[in-house]
Amino acid sequence: MTSITSKDGIAIAYARSGHGPPMVVVHGTTADHTRWAPILDALGQHFTIYAVDRRGRGESGDAAAYSIEREFDDVAALVDAIGEPVALLGHSYGALCSLEAALRTQRVRKLVLYEPPIPAGLPLYPPGSFERMQALLDTGDRAGVVTAFFAEIARTPDSELKLLQSMPNWPARVAAAHTIPREMRASAGYHFDPARFASFTVPTLLLLGGDSPSFFKAAIDAVHAALASSRIVILPGQQHQAIGMVPALFVREVLAFLVD
Repeated sequence: MTSITSKDGIAIAYARSGHGPPMVVVHGTTADHTRWAPILDALGQHFTIYAVDRRGRGESGDAAAYSIEREFDDVAALVDAIGEPVALLGHSYGALCSLEAALRTQRVRKLVLYEPPIPAGLPLYPPGSFERMQALLDTGDRAGVVTAFFAEIARTPDSELKLLQSMPNWPARVAAAHTIPREMRASAGYHFDPARFASFTVPTLLLLGGDSPSFFKAAIDAVHAALASSRIVILPGQQHQAIGMVPALFVREVLAFLVD
């Protein structure tokens, strides 16, 4: 792992692999850079991959006080440190961070967003979910926090959840459980202002699972309406975990958009 220093002085770590033009990949809530393992080799045949550990997990540092804006700065800082135009791919909370980071740097040539949790007229989280997650965390049930997040928030089917729990990076997800409540609060409080993206011209691919909850579809539709150079691709039969469930399909759609 290598690291760069973000705007507020926090070390942000990343793993570099593959060969070709640069591509930054930004994971979602509960994960770290290892979340990309199912597709890393396939993408690495076309790109040099910079897989970041977002702050608070893996080998990245953290600050005493949390702000979602600092996460936007983290991604932009890594993009700028590479020193040439990059492809930027974000999943879930990482997609929200990537969208905002693309306003903070001039070095994103193409953007891929897979189901960012953006409030768009539908509630992202069931009533009482913040308190439930925090209560589990306060009792030390870190695995329970992660399991509840997937089952109750991401609406992950039991079969997919069992597969996630069997993967090598499940312990890393549990280790990052303390970041879940703060990211839930941050995304719920985020305000998407289309006017801020009026002059945004970066070509953008918006990925949506065909069976994903309606709040993800509402978010994708809102972003698509705001970005002049965006298009939506539906992943048939999928929800929020297509990266691990159907890696070949996911890679095919991403490469079809990114590879000139």
